[in-house]
Amino acid sequence: MTVKRVKQQLVQVVVGVSLSLSAIIANAAIQPPEMDNTAYVLMDYNTGEILAQKNANQPLPPASLTKMMTSYIIEQRLSSGDLTEDEQVLMSKNAWCRGSSSQSCMYVPVNKTASVIDMLRGIIIQSGNDASKAMAEHIAGSESSFAILMNEQAKKLGMDNTHFVNATGMPDEGHQASALDLAKLARAIIKNSGEYYDIYAEKEFTYNGITQGNRNALLATDPTVDGLKTGHTDAAGYCLVASSNRDDMRLISVIMGTESPQARADQSRELLNWGFGHFTTVTKAPSNQFVSKLPVWFGEADEVELATGDTLQVLTTKTQKNKITTVVDIPESIEAPIKKGQKIGKMLAVIDGKAVASVPIIATTDIEQSGFMSRMWQHVVRWAQNLF
Repeated sequence: MTVKRVKQQLVQVVVGVSLSLSAIIANAAIQPPEMDNTAYVLMDYNTGEILAQKNANQPLPPASLTKMMTSYIIEQRLSSGDLTEDEQVLMSKNAWCRGSSSQSCMYVPVNKTASVIDMLRGIIIQSGNDASKAMAEHIAGSESSFAILMNEQAKKLGMDNTHFVNATGMPDEGHQASALDLAKLARAIIKNSGEYYDIYAEKEFTYNGITQGNRNALLATDPTVDGLKTGHTDAAGYCLVASSNRDDMRLISVIMGTESPQARADQSRELLNWGFGHFTTVTKAPSNQFVSKLPVWFGEADEVELATGDTLQVLTTKTQKNKITTVVDIPESIEAPIKKGQKIGKMLAVIDGKAVASVPIIATTDIEQSGFMSRMWQHVVRWAQNLF
């Protein structure tokens, strides 16, 4: 594609106008599912776009969904080296629990220790309140001090309708989170926790001779589901944050306030199936795809090769996927010096004349300025060309 042809195409795009996913959904007349719960969210992992929602920003008791933040902080400290997997953590009398109908436990004996990696599994798989409290004390000195770290992290993730008071999710005044915020947290875990995300898909964990199964029922019925966390208290109802990866598209579902473990599993399954049934991710250009050669003024080379700086992917409805075109927005020429990776323009994905996504177009090589006499001659040539 030549620069001239690029410019002709670009004229057809409505300048400065983009088509939002919500507008695409509205145009396609797709109705969100109706569910008997307090709140839900369905998020596309890759873009963070919300495909469907109900009471998404309402602060609610999150129960053990809280432990996603507890585990996330542990995972980040493991990744940074502030914690090590075999580091021993004391189960204090304050953190210890014997187990009851009102709380779940890992069953580390009081005044004994367990490794950080075992504690992490105890939190994620067994939903251990004792493990959560012990890790909070180990990291911050006390559970209340750990809650400060939780809220600081929540702020960084843009969890605007969340406030943590404890590390477990047990009922506490002012302890709340919204469905949208929990989806943001789940997305951060998947993106940033590296090898530790695999733990969220483990179906059981044995510690102290006691084997406990993961309460996420979808792990046993849907091989595309690989996380994340269940929760339940009388105040919160039955809750589940799940993630499913199908055909290079990952969705995150958050269900809050259902009446039973079966209901939270069924509604999560329904929401995920609805999302995969209506939406798709289309790759229009891979990263580092050649785009064009661009004339260079005043450089040691006469032209520079351009390529896409990232993968151009479009989240859209399945009815719109064949309507996506691409447009390249680059200048007619560029002046040296040029650095490899320098942004020169952008490639846009377009539906009905409106941009829906874009990625930068970058230079693939360095080009230094030419010598003084060469630059003077090119100034003369450029001046002459501008006369005509």
